[in-house]
Amino acid sequence: MSFGEMLEMVDIMKRADYDGKKAKIMAKVVKSLQKNFEVRRSKDQLRKRWSDLKLREQDRYRRIRRVLQKSK
Repeated sequence: MSFGEMLEMVDIMKRADYDGKKAKIMAKVVKSLQKNFEVRRSKDQLRKRWSDLKLREQDRYRRIRRVLQKSK
């Protein structure tokens, strides 16, 4: 998954206050990634990637949040 894709995913999930149980938010992420990056990812793949970012790749998650903060 590219940095731009992760940036888009984190942006949508943070705005919607995603907690892992809201299917509508995940559908929105799938559509956005398909539209903007022309990639197809399943909801389960994105859910796992979100979990990995939050738990295992905290430095990358912080970097993404910094980029999002600067863009606002």
